[in-house]
Amino acid sequence: MTNRYKALIYAALIGLVTVVIFLGFLSGMDNKISWLLIALLILIPWLYSQRKNGRILKWKSEYSVGVKSLDLDHQKLITLLNQFNTAYDYDMGAEFEHQSLKELIEYTHYHFTREEELMSESGYPDLEAHKQQHQIMIEKIKEIEQKYEQIGHDAFEEVSKFLSDWLINHINGTDKQYTSHLNAKGIK
Repeated sequence: MTNRYKALIYAALIGLVTVVIFLGFLSGMDNKISWLLIALLILIPWLYSQRKNGRILKWKSEYSVGVKSLDLDHQKLITLLNQFNTAYDYDMGAEFEHQSLKELIEYTHYHFTREEELMSESGYPDLEAHKQQHQIMIEKIKEIEQKYEQIGHDAFEEVSKFLSDWLINHINGTDKQYTSHLNAKGIK
């Protein structure tokens, strides 16, 4: 079910509960069902926002790879990913979605290049394997962009999930493997 339909269902539910509350109060202000429905009415937007906030990534200190410039890059990538997720979740239109995705992809390329240069300059032994992981991610994004051309907005659900999972797993897994090497070379 697309986000548009989910939002429509929430709006319809709020409207229905509101009507039932008013009908209940026609029998008197002491109608307990109406008061319970008011509590439900207050909870519906909160539940909706909780579901939406579940996709927002927040930087955590345990994501740090011990290299300030790369940590700042990772924080920026999380910010750009959240911007893209917001554009997608709230269906802000194809232009904004594309712009958000474009910024995310461009910054990802910039970060990969910078990270690979640091590893190369310091003689990191697993550089080629790390580059391969970057290339796999870039190829996957290209596939998803092509899928977007075929099915439109709904293809971005896959982009959002893939990038969120990949970014955190990559930072916490592969990227942390170079920390001690770079730090030993004086890169902090």
